[in-house]
Amino acid sequence: MNSEKQYIELFEQCGEMIAKHSASAMNTLRAKAFEDFQRLGFPTRKDEAYKYTDVSKSFAPDYGLNLNRLDIPVNPYDAFKCDVPNMSTSLYFMVNDTFYVKEEQRHLPEGVILCSLKEAAEKYSEIVCRHYGKLADTSTDGVVALNTMLAQDGLFLYVPKGSVVDKPIQLVNILRADVNFMVNRRVLIVLEDGAQARLLMCDHAMDKVDFLATQVVEAFVGTGATLDLYELEETTTATHRFSHLYVHQEADSNVLLGGITLHNGLTRNTTHVTLAGRGAHIDLSGMVIADKHQHVDNHTFIDHRVSDCTSSELFKYVLDDSATGAFAGKVLVREGAQRTASEQTNRNLCVTREARMYTQPQLEIYADDVKCSHGATVGQLDENALFYMRQRGISEREARLLLMFAFVGDVVDRIRLDALRDRLHLLVEKRFRGEMGKCQGCTMCK
Repeated sequence: MNSEKQYIELFEQCGEMIAKHSASAMNTLRAKAFEDFQRLGFPTRKDEAYKYTDVSKSFAPDYGLNLNRLDIPVNPYDAFKCDVPNMSTSLYFMVNDTFYVKEEQRHLPEGVILCSLKEAAEKYSEIVCRHYGKLADTSTDGVVALNTMLAQDGLFLYVPKGSVVDKPIQLVNILRADVNFMVNRRVLIVLEDGAQARLLMCDHAMDKVDFLATQVVEAFVGTGATLDLYELEETTTATHRFSHLYVHQEADSNVLLGGITLHNGLTRNTTHVTLAGRGAHIDLSGMVIADKHQHVDNHTFIDHRVSDCTSSELFKYVLDDSATGAFAGKVLVREGAQRTASEQTNRNLCVTREARMYTQPQLEIYADDVKCSHGATVGQLDENALFYMRQRGISEREARLLLMFAFVGDVVDRIRLDALRDRLHLLVEKRFRGEMGKCQGCTMCK
């Protein structure tokens, strides 16, 4: 419990300060989360779900925290510029865990709420209390418990019944600090029946210090509602990121989740989807490009609770140098969930012999009228294809780049936001060529 001790002492000493600078809806869960964290501690590699990631090692250093909510000396609207053509998004920022918005950007469709979670917990406490912490279970995961006991703010998105947010929402999460720093962020998304929204979350690190970021996202998608949620990570090799995404879907809802890791240090993503209403559909995809000593671990769980639901899952990794990748995906079809259709695929390229990939696709089925499949492959570039391309005058380096680009192309093609899909094709190509240190079209200056 060495890594846990500093966080237990921190909460014992600063619990009142944490609560003072947050809101009652968030504070009501802290005591239980603290008890759960004391009992659970951090997951170890003996835990099946975390067997490929050493959690305690990431949390062991002494990171700074901004529990007293001091102002961060940066205006993100001045420091960050996005010149991606044709994106046409509503652009918002979060610096560490503080939400920034210009007054003129508050004009959304009638009834739609987009604000800081702390503000929402104070102004719309009934909605927040009804949903906050209902999906993220602190009793089973020590990292979720830690986030729940320390998080003070985050993002709140509410789309009322039948409302459509036509313009995609882009949230840029900026890690900013002068010392090694820890950020704990919450995101709560509520789409009522028939609502529609598209959200793109981009993670960036602004400074050359070590960052530790925990994030818990809870998304409630009502009957007939549609949610597109994309996460793009482009941080640094000194960033450790632990993200938990929980999605609860009602009948005939349609959700697309797309996670893309282009630059990182150590990343652990957990995705838990519950299909709770008939006719619900989830499209879950992920793409990882990693080199050097980068580490990316994706753990997914899709729970088919009722009949006539569908799920499609595709994850692809390209690992170079001494990078490490891990994928563990489980699809559970419960008793009575007849006429389930589910497909899970994980494909991986290890460009060098030093790269390591661990994959564990799983199906657990308790119904007899289903169509389910799963599969995984780990390999290297096709030498016959390389030879064929070189015979036609293409250099070996260019042939390798083209094959890797084609390998991940179908993941990018699943994106339903045209401008983002086109931009990511370019970003991926530049990433393979080593020409990109951050998102093309984005600039940050201090």
